[in-house]
Amino acid sequence: MRFARIRLEKFKCYGDADLDLGSGVTVVHGPNGAGKSSLLEACFFALYGHRALDRTLEEVVTLGAEECRVELWFTHGGADYHVEREVRVRGGGAQTITCVLEGPEGSVEGATDVRREVVGMLRMDSEAFVNCAYVRQGEVNKLINASPGQRQDMIDDLLQLGKLEEYRERASEARLGVKHVLDDRRGSLSEVESQVEAKEEKDLHERRNALASDLNEVNGKIEEFEGKREPAVETRDRAEQVVEEHAEKRERIEELRESVEDLESGIAEAEKRRSGKADAIAEKRERVEELDDERAEALGGTEVDSPDEEAVTGRIEALREERESVREEIRETSVEKRGHDGDAESARERAEELEAEAREKRETAEEREAELEEARGTVADLRERLEAKAGAIESKRESFADAPVGFGESEAHRESVAEELTNARTRVAELETALGNAREDVREAERLLDAGKCPECGQPVEDSPHVETISEDRERVEELEAELEDARERVEALESKLATAEALVERESEVERLESERSNASQLLEEKASNLESTESRVEELREEADELEAEAEARREAAEEAEAAAEACRERVAELNAESSELGERVERLETVSELGDRIGDLEDEIERLRDERSALADQNDLRRESLAEKRAERRELEEEFDEEGIEHARAEKRRAEEYIEKVDARLEELGERRDELQSAFGGVEAEIEELEGLRERRESLAATVERLESLYEEAHRLQETYADLRSELRQRNVRKLQRLLNETFELVYQNDSYAGIELDGDYELTVYQKDGEPLDPDQLSGGERALFNLSLRCAIYRLLAEGIEGETPMPPLILDEPTVFLDSGHVSKLVDLVETMRGFGVEQILVVSHDDELVGAADDLVTVEKDPTTNRSTVGHESDATDAAALLGELSGDD
Repeated sequence: MRFARIRLEKFKCYGDADLDLGSGVTVVHGPNGAGKSSLLEACFFALYGHRALDRTLEEVVTLGAEECRVELWFTHGGADYHVEREVRVRGGGAQTITCVLEGPEGSVEGATDVRREVVGMLRMDSEAFVNCAYVRQGEVNKLINASPGQRQDMIDDLLQLGKLEEYRERASEARLGVKHVLDDRRGSLSEVESQVEAKEEKDLHERRNALASDLNEVNGKIEEFEGKREPAVETRDRAEQVVEEHAEKRERIEELRESVEDLESGIAEAEKRRSGKADAIAEKRERVEELDDERAEALGGTEVDSPDEEAVTGRIEALREERESVREEIRETSVEKRGHDGDAESARERAEELEAEAREKRETAEEREAELEEARGTVADLRERLEAKAGAIESKRESFADAPVGFGESEAHRESVAEELTNARTRVAELETALGNAREDVREAERLLDAGKCPECGQPVEDSPHVETISEDRERVEELEAELEDARERVEALESKLATAEALVERESEVERLESERSNASQLLEEKASNLESTESRVEELREEADELEAEAEARREAAEEAEAAAEACRERVAELNAESSELGERVERLETVSELGDRIGDLEDEIERLRDERSALADQNDLRRESLAEKRAERRELEEEFDEEGIEHARAEKRRAEEYIEKVDARLEELGERRDELQSAFGGVEAEIEELEGLRERRESLAATVERLESLYEEAHRLQETYADLRSELRQRNVRKLQRLLNETFELVYQNDSYAGIELDGDYELTVYQKDGEPLDPDQLSGGERALFNLSLRCAIYRLLAEGIEGETPMPPLILDEPTVFLDSGHVSKLVDLVETMRGFGVEQILVVSHDDELVGAADDLVTVEKDPTTNRSTVGHESDATDAAALLGELSGDD
């Protein structure tokens, strides 16, 4: 796997950054706090999301921004991939709004799915990535400082041995589960065997035969009594039929009697209603005659001779049309009047507006006359101010005669001094860090010497070859203190120089401001002078315009009087038309009264006709009722003649005797039925017990077979559990031997020292360093620089072990070293350079090193420089393709300090 490109937007201290990454060794160089580590964290975050962060998600977004975006292009297994993550801050929190991984097989979306895809692709989660390929800042000693159990779990997980332990635990859980089921089935088998024995002791088949014999005897008696009961039932049914027929005839006779009474009553009621309708017809006829007289009287007051509906309606329509014509003329005249009223009002309002405008222009002319005097005084003042500003400008320019730079060069001079001051402060910070580390080494060495041990290896002083190094450390402290004092004096000098430069910039800005003010005053003077003549001319124009407006206002008032006269004439015509319209309305009302009376007469005549039809219908209904009455009377007489009282009494006696016999037989049958039910229930119970016994026997055979299979499965799970444990132990031993070899190769290549014979790694990943004389050392007994280099060698050896173990199947991710020199003194930094060169020699495709140390630049194939703007607090990256030229450039920058 190789990182090809990283692109950032609003990520931590970066505004926008876009960086290509090549094969080989890439060194990301820059001062402390410039944002170097953030580049690698962005790559890590692109792959694993929030799992790669030590802090909260919102802290990856640049302060003051609402969104950030990270894009990573990388190659893996010969294919190209692109992953993009976008984070948005909302309501005090942050969430991932975009997460997409694009590859040759298509796209994967969603933070969880992308992280799962990356873990499957690299065969390592975020924690494994850190333990194997990403040595994060300050964590170089993470593996060696871990407890034996933690170190064992970390390395086993990296070597995929943790899966075997997981499988062993699963096999153990499966074995316990089988044991639980086996015990349960054994208990069930014992219980079933007890049940089978209990049922076999009941002799169920003999009991079933005895019950079958008793049941057959009871069924025979039931058949006998049912045969005697059937004739009695037939006799009872015949008697019931005769009695029912008698009851039906009596019921029919009663129905016919009621029908005859209803028909007689209906006929009488209908005759009464016919008489009432005749009276109603006479009343309505009298009302028609009264209304006809009223209509004739109303018709006399109109111009129509006949009450004919068409003649009356025609005249009403003619009068309405004539009245509508009058109303239309009223509306038109009213509109014309309103028009004249509006013209009069508009003319008067316009006259008032013109008079007001004339007054305003005369007032304006007076104000302009006063402004002229004031403007003449302002022009004189502006000329005096121009002369004063010209003198001030000349004085400021003359002050640059003794300055270190000429006028116009102060800004560039200030930026140059500020850059020198920033570099000097950075150098002071680096020296303070290095001095603190050196002092700590001296204190540790003095503590060991006081205890009688070597400062470097922790052995007794008389056996150690390194006792003399403490003097070198003390000399190094003195050198750093002197160098730090010089650097601080340089910072103070540059701060004073910067203050002078800023004063020059401020003076130059003041000159520019004065020149701008002089230019503005000159322009204003020209404008004021040119405005004097135009203002005098405008005063005369305003007075002439006021005279014209007053003349136009007088003409408007005359037009208003003419419009008011025309409106009064229209008002008189409207009054005449309203009187005519009222007279026409009265004539229409009289004719409408005639028409209404005619309609009422017509309605009454229709009602009279309806009543006549209803009387005729009632007469027809009575005729039909009389025919039905005669038929029902005849049917009732026939039924009364057919009625036989003696036959009915004989049938009732036969029914009583049959019912008494059936009652006795039913009681006996009920007794026999209960006995039969008891026998059938007992017989069914025995049958059920026999079936249950057969089921228990089958259940016993099935449980016995299951117990046998579970016993075999329990033994197989136990053997599988032991197999996984043995396989893990065997593979761990193989990896331990290989890891020990790789660790010794790496450590010997980068730290050749006659004091050490080698490194031993046991099966629990416990590390021991052996001196040439055979004495064992714990890694904690090494000097600070040796211990840090030892841990880096261990991390690189693990990386090589994984790479060699899966070569050609899943290429390893880049080897990333973030500030690996933090725990190294200057003497051991060169050894780190050797380590990087060694890993490149072993064929690691891509190594990324983040450091502020200039010594590592020489090991770079590509150099990336990181800088932070102190004003905006934003970091930028620059890519140098030629590492040699970049190293020379860094040397020149260091020399400038």
